[in-house]
Amino acid sequence: MRPLAPESPQPPEPIAPQPRPEAANPVHQTTVEGRLEAESALEQIRQKMALVAYEFDKGILNRAQFSAMYARYREQREVIERLLERDPGTQAWQQVAIPGQTGFLRRQFEARVLYYAIYDGETPIVTQGQVVPPEPVVKNMLMALAVLASKQKSPPRGKKQIEHGRWLVLIPGKFTTALALFSLEPSAQQMTLVQDLHRDFERANRIALERGIRLPDQLVFPHRALFEKPGGASVR
Repeated sequence: MRPLAPESPQPPEPIAPQPRPEAANPVHQTTVEGRLEAESALEQIRQKMALVAYEFDKGILNRAQFSAMYARYREQREVIERLLERDPGTQAWQQVAIPGQTGFLRRQFEARVLYYAIYDGETPIVTQGQVVPPEPVVKNMLMALAVLASKQKSPPRGKKQIEHGRWLVLIPGKFTTALALFSLEPSAQQMTLVQDLHRDFERANRIALERGIRLPDQLVFPHRALFEKPGGASVR
């Protein structure tokens, strides 16, 4: 008898292919990331709007600076929100969120000192500047200040808008009165600066002023700093 042939091994069962994990949708991922970036840009604009309001409240900005800068940020915010509402995946908002314009607006609407004078009564002791304010307006303000001074011990500083959008600021002192002409409405900080400079003028020249000395060559004038830019360059 022939020996039985060995049994052939059973072939292994074929390995079933495992399903691949679904790849993330690159379009969806890009849309989500873009939306997050847009929301971050919107939040930065909201913070800048709050900062502009804070700076105006603290007297750092004048009314014109606040209005121009706040309107710029509000416009950016509204345009970005409309773009995202129409197309959540749009990248067009990036062109709207480009910074830099508000710095120009801050400089453009900053009030500049055009003229400065110190008066003894209605007589100027010293003047500086090329844009002279209308004499009748100045005279009326000085007369009104004299009336207030006769009624109260410390008359308040005052300001008045005149022609061409300019503003006159009047700072009363113990011996003299300072007058400044600004190109636009000054901020509260600028008003305080003029007041501090005039206080320093009277403090530095106290003895001479008490003696009735009003000659410019015998007095010092710290107000000249108003006409200089940082670094010492004179404003012309």
